Parts: sequence; C-alpha cells; structure tokens
Amino acid sequence: MAKQINKLTALKVKNIKEQGWFPDGRGLYLQVSNTGSKSWVYRYQTGGKERRCGLGSYLDVSLEDARRAAERCRQLRLEKIDPIEHKRKLEAERQLEKVRGVTFEECATAFIDSHKQGWKNPKHEMYWRNTLKTYACPIIGDLSVQSIDTGLVMKVLEPIWFIKTETASRVRQRIENILDWAKVRGYRVGENPALWRGHLDKLLPKRTKVQKVKHFKAMSYSDIPEYFRSLRKIDTLAAKALAFTVLTASRTSESRGAVQNEFDLNESIWNIPEERMKSHRSHRVPLSEESLKILEEAKVYRKGDYVFPALKKQTSISDAALLKLLKKTHPELTVHGFRSTFRDWCAEMTSYPREQAEAALAHVLKDQTEAAYQRGDMLEKRRKLMDAWADYCLNGKTLGKVIPIKHEKQN
Repeated sequence: MAKQINKLTALKVKNIKEQGWFPDGRGLYLQVSNTGSKSWVYRYQTGGKERRCGLGSYLDVSLEDARRAAERCRQLRLEKIDPIEHKRKLEAERQLEKVRGVTFEECATAFIDSHKQGWKNPKHEMYWRNTLKTYACPIIGDLSVQSIDTGLVMKVLEPIWFIKTETASRVRQRIENILDWAKVRGYRVGENPALWRGHLDKLLPKRTKVQKVKHFKAMSYSDIPEYFRSLRKIDTLAAKALAFTVLTASRTSESRGAVQNEFDLNESIWNIPEERMKSHRSHRVPLSEESLKILEEAKVYRKGDYVFPALKKQTSISDAALLKLLKKTHPELTVHGFRSTFRDWCAEMTSYPREQAEAALAHVLKDQTEAAYQRGDMLEKRRKLMDAWADYCLNGKTLGKVIPIKHEKQN
C-alpha cells in the first residue's frame, strides 16, 4: 500500500527530464516545466474546481519535505480550511510582522518627503510637519502604524476639536492620508480609523457645528475711494503692490508672486499660470489703465523676474509688508478682505451678472451644471467690469452713481 501511495523516489525525481505532471499520490505532484525546472504542487478540488497549492522548488524542498507539506494541506482540508487561503494568510502575517516596527512618525516623514514636490505652496510642508509634531506625534508618533486605531485617533483629536476646530480638522485629514499611504505601502492592514464619513462623523460633531465661520474683515466699499486715493500717494513698493492687488481683486499670493513674463502689455492682460492659482486653473486678468500705470511705476524696483521684488532677497515682496501698510490706518482689516469689498461693490453698486464677478475672483462655480455650460472666462465682459472698478477706486463713480470722497484736512 505504501508503494502505491509514494510512487516517486528521490532518484526518479532527480532523473526526470521531460515536461509534465508526475504524481506521488494523495494529491502530491512533481511539476516539470518546459524549461526543465521542477516544483512540488498539492492538487485538490474545492466546489467542483481544481486548485493547485505550490509547495516549493525541488531544489529547496526534498521529496520527504514535500510529502509532509502535502500532509499538512490534507489536514487543513479536514478542518474545512483552504490550503491556498491559509498560505496567503500566513504570508500576510509574516509581512505584517516584518513591518510591524514601522512607526507612525516614520510614515509621516516618508509621506511628506514623497509629496512635498507636488505641493504648490512651499509652506505646506512646514504646516504638515508642525501640526503633526505638535498634536499627533506626542500621542501616536512612536507607535507602530499598524496599531493606530479609532481610540488613538480620538485621543489626538478630542482635546482640540472644540477649541481649535480648524486645526483639528486638518490634523485628522493628514492622519487619514498618512494611514492610507501606509496601507498601500504594506505597513498596515484594515480600515482607516481616521476616516470621517461613516466613521468619525458618528463620534464628533461637524466642524461647522462647533466653529463659527470667520470671514476676512473687509473695508466697506464706500470707504474704498478715499483709501485708494491716499494709498496712491505713498511712493513705496508695498503701496504699489497693495494698490495693484486691490485693482485686480487678486489674492496676495498671486499679485506678490507676479513675474514679468505673465504680462501681455499689448493686450493689457495678466496671465496667471495654473500652478500659482488656488483653483489649479490658469486665470486671465484684464488690466485697467491704472493697473498698467502701477506696473510701469514698479519697474524702478526691478531686480529680477518679480514685478514686486523683496528689497534684499531674490524673491517677491512679503505678505507682511502689505499687511503692515494696511494696518497703519486700518488695524482691524486684512488684505484678503479687499476681494470681499470688490464682491460687495459688484452686488450692491453695479448690474454686472454674478457669474462675471465670480469669474473676476477666479472662483470655481459650485453648481456643476452651470460650470459645464460656462466654459469661457468672459474676458472682454470682465474687462469692462475691472475698468469700472478702477474708476470707482479712483473717483468713486459707478454706473452714474458717485460716492463722495472725504476731503483731507488742510494742515
């Protein structure tokens, strides 16, 4: 009986040269490929379908070892366990054990290093590192990334969710991204415990429920003409950069970072490339005569490519320089607030359609149906709008209406 079961011998296995399947008995086979390589396979049926579980190469596994491996497979089947699925489970556990020592902080560092080149703003790297170092790493930084569960994520978020809601929301998103990255890299398995929808949203209130929306404090449009006239009397680069920002209703990062080759002065257009836009879409700004005048005035400060360069470094003028100038007279305001001022003026003082005002601000339409039909950027229509805005800033005139400008007191 033993001979009928153990059909192969070590010598026969060694001498077999032809391609094919050679049974040893009870599901164990020697497979010889067309290249002459030999391997052990346990063949069986599950649900009427044949399955083949590899047991290793003939060079690494002897005949006796292959028989013992085949016997283990048979025992698993008696226990209603599929040998192939069992093998995969063991391999996954071995891989997990192999990387079990990889910590959350190591994964966070690797994630940032692999993504920072794609971030538009260099400060994003600093924000990521600082928030994780301050709030996440003291609690989960030294722990295996596999061990991070919902309880640990909550331990990070709960202390700051109600008092630093915006920061807490960003920390949660960053932890989620890092854990997703770790899973793809094979450093963890299972669901992401930092997932918001359908998970943490059951444990924490929405950010909007605990945090009031803070709008940038903006100047009333009725005060713009007087302020703009006084601003144009200041002969500094910061004043010119701020005035240009007001006239173009642009973000400070867009106006401060403007370079010479973005301007088509013959067509009076400022072409901002997509990599410098928050919406990641290129944006054309029609330039008024006053905007062109400011660009001409700024030439005396030119040291490189930047239209509004820093005085000492080969970079653009800082955001702080514009803010400092504004706060000398209006300490409660922000430079970004001038975009709101422009939007309020459009709505209250003009008859220009909403979509033109939104396009001037480079806002992406939230209504997908509307966005699908509105594919152009309405450049020429916006040119009239920006000329009207410039006229208002200079003279207080809007479509026949005049906002009185207060006269300066004589010394």
